[in-house]
Amino acid sequence: MRGTTLLALLALVLLYLVLGALVFQALEQPHEQQAQRGLGETQDKFLRDHLCVSQQELGQFVEEVATALGEGADPGTNSSSNSSHSAWDLASAFFFSGTIITTIGYGNAALRTDAGRLFCIFYALVGIPLFGILLAGVGDRLGSSLRRGIGHIEAIFLKWHVPPELVRVLSAMLFLLVGCLLFVLTPTFVFCYMEKWSKLEAIYFVIVTLTTVGFGDYVAGAGPRQDFPAYQPLVWFWILLGLAYFASVLTTIGNWLRVVSRRTRAEMGGLTAQAASWTGTVTARVTQRAGPATPQPPPPLEKERPPLPPALCPAQPPSPAPPEKTETPSPPTASALDYPGENLAFIDESSDTQSERGFAQPRTARGRRRPNPVRKPARPRGPARPRGKGVPV
Repeated sequence: MRGTTLLALLALVLLYLVLGALVFQALEQPHEQQAQRGLGETQDKFLRDHLCVSQQELGQFVEEVATALGEGADPGTNSSSNSSHSAWDLASAFFFSGTIITTIGYGNAALRTDAGRLFCIFYALVGIPLFGILLAGVGDRLGSSLRRGIGHIEAIFLKWHVPPELVRVLSAMLFLLVGCLLFVLTPTFVFCYMEKWSKLEAIYFVIVTLTTVGFGDYVAGAGPRQDFPAYQPLVWFWILLGLAYFASVLTTIGNWLRVVSRRTRAEMGGLTAQAASWTGTVTARVTQRAGPATPQPPPPLEKERPPLPPALCPAQPPSPAPPEKTETPSPPTASALDYPGENLAFIDESSDTQSERGFAQPRTARGRRRPNPVRKPARPRGPARPRGKGVPV
């Protein structure tokens, strides 16, 4: 069953990937071809205007520009406009380190030195698990705070006599709405104002970042216009809280699914017990109708009932004493059936009474010991023990 489910899930994911590939190809390939044609026309125009430049030299220049852009250089920055801007200042390096441990990896700035790449290997191996622990703790605390606040609203709804099922649905929707308002919509407007992006570009950057995809075509604070040193560190703290919120949402969904699964198993267990009870009842009725004269086996409690007190002295002949003197006290049925310890104590007491009333020999002449000597009080043994009255000689 699990193998079939896994294969079905794999087929569904592959179908989803093929669907996405077809849609992206249909949307992006015409734009790529148009950009390629535009680049070729620009090169031809540049070569016609500058006859002293060959096509090979122009191609080499374009490759150098692309390499410089990959290393973090900005073609709009020169020594006269903004010489202090750097893609590797402290704030930008802090943001780059944050993209490593969050596994976003925008790619707008990449490491070009062997020492930097070697350090990045060990830095990622240590930093990613450490950030995962931090993310779990922050997500738990953030989710608890949001749920506590929403709990007060649930109490208000319950005071208004709203059905509990509807309150649960409203609280879940409110939890998602508050999180989206704090970590999706508000940063969207902030990035529109700070980066001069459109609303679509801003929401695209937010979703790509919080899903840790990180294409790198849009990066907050990467342009030379941002001269606020704490801007990118603040963006990283927003990433931390946003990822923690999504982690808490996934944890809540997982807990809900676990509760639903547990309740389903409990209900199935109850149905199984009811079916077994119904089957036993039907079987008993059919058996009674099929053979009413068949003797039924005794109940388990009757099997466990101890033997009567006279069975402890099989060697003695029956006593000719009057019936009123040879009667043994009847055991308390409730305590004898319910508690084995009290049952053994009753055997001791009954055997003592029978010995005093119906046997002339002392206690030491008995063939076996009592089952429970701990509960029996100490009695004198030997010839000094008085014999019972009325015993025939």
